[in-house]
Amino acid sequence: MKIISTNIGKPTTFMWNGKEEITGIYKKPVNKPIYLTKNDVINDEVSNRLNHGGYYKACYLFASEQYPYWKKLYPDLDWSWGMFGENLTVSGFDEKEVYLGDIYKVGETVVQVSQYREPCYKFGHKFGTQKVLKQFIEHGFGGTYLSILEEGNVDVNDEFILMERPTNSLTVFDLFALVFAKEKDQDLLKIAANSKAIPPKKRILLSKYLK
Repeated sequence: MKIISTNIGKPTTFMWNGKEEITGIYKKPVNKPIYLTKNDVINDEVSNRLNHGGYYKACYLFASEQYPYWKKLYPDLDWSWGMFGENLTVSGFDEKEVYLGDIYKVGETVVQVSQYREPCYKFGHKFGTQKVLKQFIEHGFGGTYLSILEEGNVDVNDEFILMERPTNSLTVFDLFALVFAKEKDQDLLKIAANSKAIPPKKRILLSKYLK
């Protein structure tokens, strides 16, 4: 896994249901290091602190390998790295091989794979249609948020070096599928509901599906 683009979002205003809203989802490559703190990325817009930013959502990571799939679906969009609102576009990020709770050294930082991404209407607005939310969920490769255990700069070509992996976990791909599945795998659900890599509120939410 290697960083191929560092991306930052500036405040962008749009109209939604007759109201003016601000978002930071319109991220663009900055061609320089970005500094990851334990709550966010320095100089990156976080408009809604209730649902974005914070310890379990300090930084969002997305795989470059997923871009061709989406470019075929939406060829007329203005494509660049950061299109999915990710701070880090990463090559070699196989969501079926990366696990919830994995700890990596990357650049000056130490990061932990944290919670799943839930696409919202702002993502739909950026893509020009709310149907992209269902497509995103059905495709199954949602990227991942990171918790920042040690703050610092990361830059293009920095590699993710695995330092620690939980003995009992599930992959990023399986976690994303589990969250949106109507019938939830009970074994995976137990693992996710007890993982300290995701927020306590999300653990409580998942535990309600246990039988």
